[in-house]
Amino acid sequence: MASTSISSTLGAGSGVDFQALASQLVDAQFATKLKNLTNSNTKLTAQITGISQLKSGITAFSNSLTTLVKGGSLATQPTSSNTALLKTSALPGAKLNGFSASVEVRQLAAAQSAATGALPSKTAPIGTGMLTLTLGTATVADGAMTDFTAGSGSPINIAITATNNSLTGIAAAINARNAGVTASIVSDADGSRLVLKGSTGAAQAFTLNATENVGFEGLSALNVGVGATGTTIGSVAKDAIVAVDGVAVKRSTNSIKDLIDGVQLDLVGASVGTTVTLGNSSPAANITQSVTDFVDTYNQLLTVIKQETDSKTGTLSADPAAKALTRQLAQLTITRLVPGTSTDGPTTLADIGIATNRDGTLSVNATKLSAVLAKDPAAVEALFADGTGASGNGLAGALSAISANATNPKYGLGVSADNYSKAQDKIAEQQEKITEQEDKLRTRLSTQFAQTDARIAAYKATQDYMKQQVDAWNASKG
Repeated sequence: MASTSISSTLGAGSGVDFQALASQLVDAQFATKLKNLTNSNTKLTAQITGISQLKSGITAFSNSLTTLVKGGSLATQPTSSNTALLKTSALPGAKLNGFSASVEVRQLAAAQSAATGALPSKTAPIGTGMLTLTLGTATVADGAMTDFTAGSGSPINIAITATNNSLTGIAAAINARNAGVTASIVSDADGSRLVLKGSTGAAQAFTLNATENVGFEGLSALNVGVGATGTTIGSVAKDAIVAVDGVAVKRSTNSIKDLIDGVQLDLVGASVGTTVTLGNSSPAANITQSVTDFVDTYNQLLTVIKQETDSKTGTLSADPAAKALTRQLAQLTITRLVPGTSTDGPTTLADIGIATNRDGTLSVNATKLSAVLAKDPAAVEALFADGTGASGNGLAGALSAISANATNPKYGLGVSADNYSKAQDKIAEQQEKITEQEDKLRTRLSTQFAQTDARIAAYKATQDYMKQQVDAWNASKG
């Protein structure tokens, strides 16, 4: 016989829908608790969303300003009168107001290059033994090295065995040593050549000498140096020669950072007798625009913060980290951004015309900003110097410190987000427990109602039997 569940038979004897009654009683007992938990969970979700908005807002604000400052557009930049010969850029921390110089590029730094004769295949074995690479200075004439003086560094030995004795293997073996000489293979209709190139600078010339294994000769065809006949010197190792304000100096590269304080010189071409004039360009226009952009972005972020922390409608009205962020931002205009400067020059945003309004928003006094830029451009520029990580190290540094404090996982918005998430986890646990309690109560009530329904059914059966007996007795008397 097929079994019948308790819940499906409830009410069969009494006619009462005990199943619906059990569900209604269970729902009524836990409805208030579930409603409160749902409301709390909804509030926590809104708080987590609010925290996420504040974190992303202050982080994006700080990162954007840092990127702008590091880009150099808010600092005085060096200029070159002839970028076809010489390009310039400012080094970190450079102070170039009033900077000027004259530079003559007499010679570019060059690297030695050498190429072997064409070989039929880049994968065919050449020979085995040892290749010795030596750096130093060289004299070259008509593609041949006529003299070489080894430098102070130790020669580099490169073992060539049966596993790497092709052009491809030899090039890989040379490159693996990272000795300042790179190897590549150039192929054309005539065959494949091993091409070697060193670093720039007269002291970076090189020789390559083979010590061959008897019976496996062939590596000497790759020799580079005095008397080598199988290779050709394509370019000669040279130092750059520049004259700064008439003083000639040599450097091993075409990118020079140690001749003029705060300026990197990138040599592009050489022209003896041509003087390149270096000067500087003011970032005043960029600073003015950036100040306006900063204020606009600050006010947009402040609007979001005020909405989230509103005492009546804000989801974060009682959040300590959100309140701390509000206080820190409010102090930004009066924070001393440049430590150690004289009190005569501007050291705060307020000093350059950025004012805090009664509602907490910022505004720019364009007239005051222009006047300060004209009077002390270097001091204004210092407020936007590249110095991130701590308050008192430029505006980017101050804002970065605020962002770091606000998002700190130990005491900032990160803690709030973590607390709200943990609270949601607890609510989920409580909801799960209530679901279990509901199931147990529903089962218990169903069992009790089934017993009641069975008793009622028994009473009805007895009643029907007695009625039948009475009816039968009355019929017999008639």
